[in-house]
Amino acid sequence: MSTSRSTNGHFEVDWLISNLRWLLLVSVGLVSFTDTFINHKEYLLDATPLLPQIILLVFAALYNLSVMLLLAYGSRPRYMPFITLMLDTLLTICFAIASGGLASPLLFFALFPILTAALRFPWIISLLVSLVIVVSCGYAGYVIAPPGTSWMDLLPFVVSSLTLLLAAAVSGLVGDRVKRAIARKHRLEEETELRKLRVVQERVRAIFELASTLSATLNYNKVLEAVLEVGEAGMHEWGRPDSSHVSMVMLFGKSDLCIVASRHLTQRDQKTIFRGQRGVLARALTTAEAIIVANPSADPELGQLVMMHSCQQAIIVPLRAGFESFGVVVFGSSQPGVYTEDHKNLLTAICNQAIVALQNAQLYQSLMEEKERIVVVEEDARKKLARDLHDGPTQSIAAIAMRLNYAQMLIKKEHDIDQATNELARTEELARHTVKEIRHMLFTLRPLILESQGLQAALEQYIIKLAETDDLPIHLHAKPDVDKSLDKNAQGVIFYIIEEAIGNARKHAQASEIQIRLYLQDSTFVAEVQDDGRGFDVDAVQTRYDERGSLGMINMYERAELVSGTLAISSVPGKGTQIKLSVPLRGK
Repeated sequence: MSTSRSTNGHFEVDWLISNLRWLLLVSVGLVSFTDTFINHKEYLLDATPLLPQIILLVFAALYNLSVMLLLAYGSRPRYMPFITLMLDTLLTICFAIASGGLASPLLFFALFPILTAALRFPWIISLLVSLVIVVSCGYAGYVIAPPGTSWMDLLPFVVSSLTLLLAAAVSGLVGDRVKRAIARKHRLEEETELRKLRVVQERVRAIFELASTLSATLNYNKVLEAVLEVGEAGMHEWGRPDSSHVSMVMLFGKSDLCIVASRHLTQRDQKTIFRGQRGVLARALTTAEAIIVANPSADPELGQLVMMHSCQQAIIVPLRAGFESFGVVVFGSSQPGVYTEDHKNLLTAICNQAIVALQNAQLYQSLMEEKERIVVVEEDARKKLARDLHDGPTQSIAAIAMRLNYAQMLIKKEHDIDQATNELARTEELARHTVKEIRHMLFTLRPLILESQGLQAALEQYIIKLAETDDLPIHLHAKPDVDKSLDKNAQGVIFYIIEEAIGNARKHAQASEIQIRLYLQDSTFVAEVQDDGRGFDVDAVQTRYDERGSLGMINMYERAELVSGTLAISSVPGKGTQIKLSVPLRGK
């Protein structure tokens, strides 16, 4: 970077000197023509006396044009400053000799190489250039001076020579100071650039460390702690060493902001609840941009925190993904003017990384909770199966065994063939009934028709199978293809809930009939199971269910949550029961 800046600086200086050289060459031409017009009018229409100057001007123009072309094409030889200084010095001497020697009006051109030497090289080089010009012009003037020239005639040249030497000395000293000032400026610029580079490197390092930390955990508490740790490290790295910081992460609960992670807050502050509807918190949440605020203790919401009264400045960064706000991150400093745009950019980058990790952590936690809920639901389903087997087929099989034993006794001991035959007939009927019960239970465990033909067809077949073992009328009301908008998972859950509701009605309601209704309501699928039985006190039953664990109704509620549905149970003693399940349709 410093090499690039130095190269650009040399290019600018060379380009400026080349343009000044054009100006001086034009001045040399004008002075030469004017001197000829004033002192040699007889040669006004004759260019012969100006021929040496014209040749030198053409050479100088070609030389300067070559230099500018090299610069324009980005080719700058390493020794260009030395070469151009030598050529400028030589041109000065030639112009002086060609225009009168000691009395040359073009001796002012000597200031050009003297000044360029002072700006580019040490002051001794500038003085040496002036000595070379003075000695060369003096010697040439002495050689070509007409006979009889006195020392008084050389006085103008002596004055000019002393002036050039003085100009060389002064320009050398001034040039050294200018070069030192320029070098100091470049050094400061380089230090500033290095500081900026270090800041960027630290920012990248902090974000990389944060990303590594966040990718290694799915615990949202660790994510929040990592945000504060990396953010605080960045604040101390770029802030004042004598400043202290407080920091916190606020996340939305049901409606308010709560502090879920913090640094250097009192226990009382950690329990503070924020509405997020006033002051800088509301502004950050509304604009979705980081905000730096002075005197945070005067803020209507942040002012509730005791530790904020010791802070002179605060920075608030929203935690936002898309159109959803999760909360804010707040840092406070005991010193004013600590936080800058760099801090805003750093914290914004940190929060952007954190919000992705936070979403992943929340998703992972939700998946784990859903997994646990599914395990509980499946365990309850196994318990229900065991209970149904115990209450139904197990009792029936035990009765069959007893009847067979009784029939065997009738045949062996009493030789009552007729009664034994009747007993075997009743045993056969009981066995057939038991087979139907077992088939019905197998159907409810995994109705294959549900997977192949859908919910409506499965319910129709379920009602037919129930009619084989129970005389209770069950009526299904549904339009054709009402279940086509449901996915297979939702259809399975809805079938289970309806089956559970019908089972409860058969066992406990003492109903004369059961009505099942399936219909669509806007973008929601609704299933209702209604009986005209004796009804019950919903609140009282739910309380008892909560006391003795997950049973029938709790299973239905948990199954409904698996498909993001809602379950409503309404019942009045003596007036029947209605169970209503509402399931949102995906993609609607």
